[in-house]
Amino acid sequence: MKRPVLVLALLPFFAAGCEKKDAAPTPVPSASAELPPTARLATAKLDKVTRTEFNRLAAEVGIPLFWIEDKNKNNGLDPDELAVYWGLEPGSVLAEYVGKDGFTQKMLDAYDRIVKQKTGGAAPDGGAADEEHQRRELVKKELSQGRVTLVETDLTNGTPAEKRFVSFIMKASEMIEKVYAKQQGTTDLAKKVPSDDPASKTLFFRGQGPKCEAPLTQDEKLCGALPAADMPKGKISGLYPADLLTKPKFCEELAKKSKDLVDPFTVVTSTGDPAPSPKETEVGAARLAQLKATPYSEAYKDDLEPIATELKAAASALGETEPALREYLLAAAKAFTDNNWWPADEAWAKMDAKNSKFYLRIAPDEVYDEPCSTKALFHVSFGLINQGSLKWQLRLDPLKTEMEKTLAELAGPPYKAREVSFKLPDFVDIAINAGDSRKAFGATIGQSLPNFGPVANGGKGRTVAMTNFYLDADSIAAAKSQAESLFCKNTMSKYVTEPEPQLMSTVLHEAAHNLGPAHQYKANGKIDRDAFGGPLASTLEELKAQTSALFFTDWLVEKGTITKDEGEKAHVRDVFWAFGHISRGMWTDDKHPKNYSQLAAIQLGALMKAGAIEFKAEEVAASGGADDKGCFDVDLAKMPGAVKTLMIEVAQIKGRGDKARAEALQKQHVPAPGQKNPLHETITQRMTRAPKASFVYAIKLDATEVPKPAASGSAPAGSAAPPPAPSK
Repeated sequence: MKRPVLVLALLPFFAAGCEKKDAAPTPVPSASAELPPTARLATAKLDKVTRTEFNRLAAEVGIPLFWIEDKNKNNGLDPDELAVYWGLEPGSVLAEYVGKDGFTQKMLDAYDRIVKQKTGGAAPDGGAADEEHQRRELVKKELSQGRVTLVETDLTNGTPAEKRFVSFIMKASEMIEKVYAKQQGTTDLAKKVPSDDPASKTLFFRGQGPKCEAPLTQDEKLCGALPAADMPKGKISGLYPADLLTKPKFCEELAKKSKDLVDPFTVVTSTGDPAPSPKETEVGAARLAQLKATPYSEAYKDDLEPIATELKAAASALGETEPALREYLLAAAKAFTDNNWWPADEAWAKMDAKNSKFYLRIAPDEVYDEPCSTKALFHVSFGLINQGSLKWQLRLDPLKTEMEKTLAELAGPPYKAREVSFKLPDFVDIAINAGDSRKAFGATIGQSLPNFGPVANGGKGRTVAMTNFYLDADSIAAAKSQAESLFCKNTMSKYVTEPEPQLMSTVLHEAAHNLGPAHQYKANGKIDRDAFGGPLASTLEELKAQTSALFFTDWLVEKGTITKDEGEKAHVRDVFWAFGHISRGMWTDDKHPKNYSQLAAIQLGALMKAGAIEFKAEEVAASGGADDKGCFDVDLAKMPGAVKTLMIEVAQIKGRGDKARAEALQKQHVPAPGQKNPLHETITQRMTRAPKASFVYAIKLDATEVPKPAASGSAPAGSAAPPPAPSK
């Protein structure tokens, strides 16, 4: 299972007209000047748009370019400040845009499109009143709520063998994206994106589907990457026959019919044309009899076998190096052809920070984003091991058994403490996420896998914490600004910008997935998805893990492992984490629960009920802004007791398989679809002032010699420099 961080506050405001502009430079020849090609290349200074505008507008015109930073503070884009990210245009490389003498003609043409987009792209026939025009404007509004955020990994110093290995993993990642699209039922929809609508192309790529997901547009009927007539209605999935998706309780009916139909590694297929159902809202016995579970290796054979080939090639490229990684690659390759994932899980669990410099998980794992929350979705998470994890492993490894006993005592009978042998999280600097790991907004910052099978059941899984997200200066500053808009001044004094408090919380969250009553624990003979149903089971497991993170923070303070001050700072950051998820809303447009949003709402509601958090309606938040009247005050002295009370409630619910008690807890704190919670509305309004991170990935393999400007304000080296602008 995973712990995403949807720290909506970790981002600067993105909308045009709401950003701080740099002082306009003295006019110089620009990319759009009418000059002969050679002169234009030599004199081009790309200063018509700010860095923030460039990155936003590049997304609108569907170009995979990212302006990393204005290194020399000359208010213009220079060749060594440009990156090309993976996925939007498969095969695109930096060399297409930057050559040995500076920017290429392709780059100058791309820049012209970006500058033109700033003044407003051409609207379709019909003008502003036209439905298609309105849709396209909503698409731009959707995109503006996500700040394109680059995660770049420099592997130019890797060995030739390592570079070949990485190239095969990148190819396999592209293939994973395609099979994931089939699982989500979006493959054919991608073909319907209008060819003259690059913004919708970007939206479809970003969200891996046509729907708008940002808070201000997710409920807009016209918002989507496809014209209104082509937008699908209701649920979308390629894992079930289309007629089932219209039945409100088809997931429960499948589970009752056969365990095979809800097996995580199968597609539900039909043996004939849909048989009529006795009731429009039910699947019906005749229709159920036509359904069968088709293994992934059979349903997606033409997609999975080429992936296996790439994984074998990646193993071969490593030669005699990285034996643990090679073993996993070969085991995973076999799993992609025979649907037996357990041997690959065994090989994967043997890897750690001590025997491999790389981190790789390529498999079907998480179940959140499919209608029944039972089918495992394909993904890739690839990166480099960060040795900083060893500190937390040394701290917590001796305490694992005691942590399990502590949770068992809180859960009470019938749950009993078990022997636990999981590994504490390795820290990973992610280089690429693909498939189910790549989301429109935010990123997973912690994950415990596998979710199924002998490795999971035996507590032998592996947990990781992703450490290289949200570390750019803009994100850090924006996070603080958002926190100031919601916390009272007293609480804000405990807010810190360094990542250590949240990193500790992530480690504890992921460790907790391996502790206490987890997914495969049986209460009354039923594992959690059978006892609670898939969606509620997922919410409860994440609620258990995140509440454990809060609980074990205080537990470590009591033991003297961390200081009281460190624990209090972690609590404030975790409350802020909850704000981010609450601001996303509780339900999707097809009334599927957003698991993390709901767990965050339950935590906030329970802690407020216990008096550990208070909303002071008459006090102005730490920002001091007139629009920020009313703020949240965290009573840190009351937090340990309130957290323990919630921990007992959640542990007992899971330990006893008590669905009625779980539904009561959910109903108490989570608004039903269509209902509003005033405090949630306040949180959403303040958090959505800034766009959310929309991560893109770039891996540098070749040590391309990119020309650097000779001095601030100058043209690329070797070109005719324009006269310097006077200082202001």
